[in-house]
Amino acid sequence: MKQITAIIRPERLDTVKDALEKINCKGITVTDVKGRGEQLGIEEKYRGKSYRIDLLPKVKIETVIQDDTVEEVVNAICEAARTGNMGDGKIFISNIEEVIKIRTNERRR
Repeated sequence: MKQITAIIRPERLDTVKDALEKINCKGITVTDVKGRGEQLGIEEKYRGKSYRIDLLPKVKIETVIQDDTVEEVVNAICEAARTGNMGDGKIFISNIEEVIKIRTNERRR
């Protein structure tokens, strides 16, 4: 099993959720986060003064899937989240050794 963690723009969340639902990836966890990437934030001007916003609002989406669906899920997220501009986000793929359902104590490897 694999855990897919995607950090995306907040305004792309609904599009990504819809794309994942279309490929039958239903179980997701969504968290509002702040962070910065290669662009190191943005610079804004207010009343003639410049200031830097170095932690930008993002959304983190996490899901655990079977190994054979990784490419399909990654492609769906990429296509739905992409704007073509810097700051579109990143996807991380991790191995999951075991999943335990709390209600039933069912275990999956």
